[in-house]
Amino acid sequence: MTIHKEGKRIIYVMAFVALVLAVLSYRLFPPAHWGLYTIYGSLMLMMLWVVWFFRSPDRDLAKKPDAFISPADGKVVMVRDVDEKEVFGCRMRQISIFMSPFNVHLNRIPTDGKISQYRYHPGKYLVAWHPKSSHLNERNTIVVETNSGIIYMVRQIAGVVARRIVCYCYEGKQVKQGDELGFIKFGSRVDLFIPMDAMVHVKTGDKVKGGVSTLASFSENASRS
Repeated sequence: MTIHKEGKRIIYVMAFVALVLAVLSYRLFPPAHWGLYTIYGSLMLMMLWVVWFFRSPDRDLAKKPDAFISPADGKVVMVRDVDEKEVFGCRMRQISIFMSPFNVHLNRIPTDGKISQYRYHPGKYLVAWHPKSSHLNERNTIVVETNSGIIYMVRQIAGVVARRIVCYCYEGKQVKQGDELGFIKFGSRVDLFIPMDAMVHVKTGDKVKGGVSTLASFSENASRS
């Protein structure tokens, strides 16, 4: 396991703040005072949680050219057919994954292809599991065309706590299954929109791992551009 690059600056700042607070506490409280131990313990737990949040665990990433691999760690909170009007203008299958503050927050590319569209949308900060957060919240929209011509979309969505979305995609970029797509800081949601004839292998309530769990697979007649 390593610490992801998105967390290093935050960890350094938090460590400095924790050190300053520890020194001030040492001067405010007499030695062996319970308040001193309480502050030290709280600072240590805070630092451990921040380091844990920005972890990037070593994983054997899936290699399934006929499948959509999960773009995020978390819990499947929605599997439904929707009228996707923002990009496709047609019915699509939507799989939504909620990332709690305790999940790995590195996002990954579901399958090989080329980034055909990338858009950033400013917006609100509704709770991530709210149905309307997909099109009302601040978000990044990434449209990918696979090597076989199938088009799908990944959407990174900000939530109440997560107000910093990082995306490493740009139009024209060639991507491979499992590549780093981006990072969402401090909990949120990722939506995957796939063709109606794709076969979904997860249901609401399932827990998934980014780059590992299979969400859906292509059908023989999967929609192509």
